Amino acid sequence: MSNGIPQDERLLTPSEVATMFRVDPKTVTRWAKAGKLTSIRTLGGHRRYQETEVRLLLAIGTSGGVA
Repeated sequence: MSNGIPQDERLLTPSEVATMFRVDPKTVTRWAKAGKLTSIRTLGGHRRYQETEVRLLLAIGTSGGVA
């Protein structure tokens, strides 16, 4: 793929990421704006997040990562 994302990479919505971290979806958007989480924009302008990155941050987040 030309954007550097593997074709088989699952992209998550802000709501899905928020559920994983047990936060509000707007918090996920703030993390993306602050550079703590990489977001990809759809053609419609919606944010999507790579599942592998989210799971990695979730794993290290329990030891003081994202928040």
